[in-house]
Amino acid sequence: MGDVLHLAIGAALVSLGAAAGTPLRFLVANVVSQKIGETFPWGTLVVNVSGCVAMGLIGAYAARHGLSAESEVWLLVATGFLGSYTTVSSFALQTLALARGGESRGALGYIVLSVVLCLGAVALGFAGGSL
Repeated sequence: MGDVLHLAIGAALVSLGAAAGTPLRFLVANVVSQKIGETFPWGTLVVNVSGCVAMGLIGAYAARHGLSAESEVWLLVATGFLGSYTTVSSFALQTLALARGGESRGALGYIVLSVVLCLGAVALGFAGGSL
C-alpha cells in the first residue's frame, strides 16, 4: 500500500505543477509574440530559455540538498511545472515550419539560439542556485 500511496502523491504533485506551468507557458509565449511579432518563434524561445534557468536553479537546489528525482520538490517543480512550461515539441514544429516555409536560415538560427541559450541558461541557473 505504501508504494501506491507514494505513486498517488507523486502523480498529484506532478499534476499540480503542470496545472501552473501550462497556463504560464501560454501567457508568456503570447505576451512575447504580441510584443515582438510572430515571424520568428520568440515566444517559445523565451519560454524555453527561462525554463532552462529555472531548471538549473532547481538542479542546483536538488544537488545541494541531496534530493533525487523522486523527491516531492523535484516532482512538483521539475517534472510537473517545468515539464509543462517548457516545450520541445513546439520548438520542433516551429523549426520545421520555418524550414518548410523557405526560411532555412531562420530555422538554423532558431536551432542554434535555442541550444546555445538553453544550455547557457541551465548553467546560469545552476551557478546561481549553487551560491
